[in-house]
Amino acid sequence: MNFWKMHGIGNDFLLVDGTAAGGADVVRQAREQAVALCDRRKGVGADGVIVVSPSDVADFRMRVFNADASEAEMCGNGIRCFAKFVHDGGLLRKTDLNIETGAGVLTTRATLRGGVVDVVEVDMGEARLNPADVPVELEGGGGDPVISQPLVVDGRIWNITCVSMGNPHCVVFVDDVAAFPVGHIGPLFENHRAFPRRTNTEFVQVIGKSELRMRVWERGSGETMACGTGACAAAVAGSLTGRTTRDAIVHLAGGDLSICWKPDNHVLMTGAAATVYTGVV
Repeated sequence: MNFWKMHGIGNDFLLVDGTAAGGADVVRQAREQAVALCDRRKGVGADGVIVVSPSDVADFRMRVFNADASEAEMCGNGIRCFAKFVHDGGLLRKTDLNIETGAGVLTTRATLRGGVVDVVEVDMGEARLNPADVPVELEGGGGDPVISQPLVVDGRIWNITCVSMGNPHCVVFVDDVAAFPVGHIGPLFENHRAFPRRTNTEFVQVIGKSELRMRVWERGSGETMACGTGACAAAVAGSLTGRTTRDAIVHLAGGDLSICWKPDNHVLMTGAAATVYTGVV
């Protein structure tokens, strides 16, 4: 298996070409070997494996397998790496792509530097607030959006805001995100009975009206250095709760993302994508 090791502000992936003959076998191998490949001591090391596959409805299809081999609907940092892989790897020399994902067909627009992709803007689609779309099931919650609603986790009441960016997110605002015990609390949110498909959880500190600092516990991967869909969800939640404007810079451990929640409900995410090295397993 030939791969590119890539990262989007520290959220790292193995990118694999599954567009040629035998592409179905590449997908199967990626799924079956994801745990071993993503192991940071015994494997290559990554937050997930992404396969570029053919599509009948877009330029390409993106398949994302988390470090635990579960398949994710979408990955915001991963789709920027995907766009760079497609362009820089010569699969299709276009700066604007339509990419089929589990969250629908998304569009990317790449900016080149020195002939290679440097920064990618992604139209992440619409932010979905309907609890059934997230999904989230709170006792007595009904069909209203979950905005600053209480949830008991680890014996404490937390106010949560839930957003789907094609995958589930639970946003929790905290006073000091650097000191927050993400490794302890994160998995308790991920596997809480309120989230029938588990959830990604963003722990967010407000820095200013257009600035957030965030750490994330990703479903199936644990704490990662960045999460693109999570940054989108955090910015939407900040606006919904009156903490921020609809445009925000989100600071993550691996770098910054620029998020714009447009009046038409679409969310734009802009950030870097980088190639680390190429290899063969």
